[in-house]
Amino acid sequence: MKNVHVCFLWHMHQPYYTDPVAGSASMPWVRLHATKAYYDMACLLEKFPAVRATFNFTPSLLLQLQEIGTGKILDLFLEHAQRPAANLTLEEKAFLVRHFFSANWATMVRPYPRYHELLVKRGLDIAGHDLHRLAHQFSTQELLDLQVWHNLAWFGYGTVQQYPRLAALRQKNRGFTEDEKQEVLELQRLAVREIVPLYRRLMERGQIELTTTPFYHPILPLVIDTDINRRARPDLPLPARFHAPDDAAVQLQQAVDFHHQTFGRPPTGLWPSEGSVCPEMLPLIHQAGLRWFATDEGILAHSLGMCGRPWHRQSALYQPYRIGEDGHSLTALFRDREISDAFGFVYHKTTPESAAEDLMRRVRGILHDVLQDKIVIAIVLDGENPWEHYHDGGERFLSLLYEAFTNHELDQAGQIAVETSTISDAITSVQPTQQLPCLHSGSWINSDYKIWIGHHEDNRGWDLLGHTRTQLMNLAPSLPPDRARAAWQELYAAEGSDWFWWYGDDFDTDFKPEFDRLFRTHLRNVWTHMGIASPDQLSHPICTRVIASESDSVQQPLVLLNPTIDGIVTDFFEWRGAGSINTRPPLGAMWKADGLFTAIHFGWNQDHLVMRFDPEETSTTRQGLDVEITLQGPQFTFRLTFPLSSPGPEVFLLSRRTQTDAWQEIGSYRSINAHTILELAVPWKELCLEEGNAIQTLIIVREHGLEVARYPGHGPAVLTVPGPEFEAGLWRV
Repeated sequence: MKNVHVCFLWHMHQPYYTDPVAGSASMPWVRLHATKAYYDMACLLEKFPAVRATFNFTPSLLLQLQEIGTGKILDLFLEHAQRPAANLTLEEKAFLVRHFFSANWATMVRPYPRYHELLVKRGLDIAGHDLHRLAHQFSTQELLDLQVWHNLAWFGYGTVQQYPRLAALRQKNRGFTEDEKQEVLELQRLAVREIVPLYRRLMERGQIELTTTPFYHPILPLVIDTDINRRARPDLPLPARFHAPDDAAVQLQQAVDFHHQTFGRPPTGLWPSEGSVCPEMLPLIHQAGLRWFATDEGILAHSLGMCGRPWHRQSALYQPYRIGEDGHSLTALFRDREISDAFGFVYHKTTPESAAEDLMRRVRGILHDVLQDKIVIAIVLDGENPWEHYHDGGERFLSLLYEAFTNHELDQAGQIAVETSTISDAITSVQPTQQLPCLHSGSWINSDYKIWIGHHEDNRGWDLLGHTRTQLMNLAPSLPPDRARAAWQELYAAEGSDWFWWYGDDFDTDFKPEFDRLFRTHLRNVWTHMGIASPDQLSHPICTRVIASESDSVQQPLVLLNPTIDGIVTDFFEWRGAGSINTRPPLGAMWKADGLFTAIHFGWNQDHLVMRFDPEETSTTRQGLDVEITLQGPQFTFRLTFPLSSPGPEVFLLSRRTQTDAWQEIGSYRSINAHTILELAVPWKELCLEEGNAIQTLIIVREHGLEVARYPGHGPAVLTVPGPEFEAGLWRV
């Protein structure tokens, strides 16, 4: 009699969007997926107690669920949703108009008449459009309805069934009040807080197994040694060697510890990030207390080939393998790629009934073709993203599937018994009979690591990561323990795979510049915790494709300026024609402004570079704020610093970077004044610049030594030293 175990492993994963230094996050995806996929998947499974499954949670996701649930961290989208619609600034309105339709339009916008109406009003393609002009066309009520719908549409069937008020609000459709918006956001917070208890309850009653992934979802083989990539892709150019097996061990051990702390028991299984494996991982996995791991069938095929054994899919795939040395061996399971991928790429295009029948057909084929009496079918896939493409979030399809397994529709009396199992239960019941002496180094994508290394953008990221890690290794022993721990955590976060996923030309998204910024932010935070200035390279985008945004542009000056440096607006015309650096979050990359300045203006005359800062009301009462302006010319880099405090600085300090990256003080200058605004003037002669020289300018604000804002958000503004013909060259008829 054949005994068949069907093992679903649903992988839940988000990168670490939180910037611990700034105390905020930019992306909303943890919060929004929580009210949809994370909640739905557990809620639906509760209705089918006979169905067993395995859920894999990355610790970086679990940590963010905690941060959001406790209110410790707010993301930029939530901050914009919370603002009373009547009080929104033009920049905030533009942010809503651009970003609050971030959902699958076919399944999450068009089904709701008011949400779809607002999308049509905005337009489906806004590339090249003036977002401020579009925002002006939306009334306060339309913006309020948009704030509500952006959050309301992301609730899945589980949360809507749990909280009937959500269905009533959807039925209302339009004309929402501020109180109703707060209801929606409060239900969202409540749902986020219930995620871990839901899964823990299912685990404790034995219906699910919970497994883990290295903490910040790194491609662990590349963290161990980037040269491992040569095994699968010797053709790819590589960065300077990154070799950090100790980091790999920490990413695993911290994952196990955090999982134990969160769910009350340690995991025994591992889904390696992106299914990426290599032989060097095996002892690290065992040392962390894990006993099995899963990856893709392509890894098995290549591994058997390395050992000189032929690849016969039907006879090789549907069983566990023993791998590793005696006494430290692990069990490996390999996913059925065809079935797993069908969930994400095939089944949402047909009816739920057809999708469920197709899966049953595939399983019947395996039962017929596989000769062994004990069979394990591993179906492993993303547990959150596919459901956005299903018109009902996948509820009907999954219900039909679970019902079929509950009713044992695939059983054949006396011949075949099919049951859903957790992976640990399956490999306990079906003990490995084969030893796998070789393990191919690769991931679930093409059995290599090309997505994350080899492109010049990927390699630049690895080089910056390696340089930062080298400095931390040298300085960590001399740092206070809390700062050393914080620095290491930020480095581990930068090792996450998601930043490298978006580098290169493999994938694209409107949010690509934000992933780039987040990677560099984590690295800059390492330098902040080390107490030294971060390298200039971390201020420059790695992505060659940067989405232009009106609200993040640097406007160049049109005329020569001669303002009176007295800290007040002497007259309207003294700064007329000045250049500007926008202080609001760029809509393409969502750099979070910190409420410090309402505007930054700059300009020049033949003798001075002049700058003007218009402070927010709240910034004048904050203590411990310092401004650092970096001015990099063709020969030298200068730094201008002053405190941002009341009653205002009397001098600014000018320094020059030496060849050893130290700062040599040039002198203090009194050409600075602050009252209602802050104005300053820097003599060109002190900056060793000539007419036509380009100068890169970056403004950083620190609060008690920690960076809280930088302008521009993407990287330095490029200015050109003017000559006598400056104004004539800009003349326009």
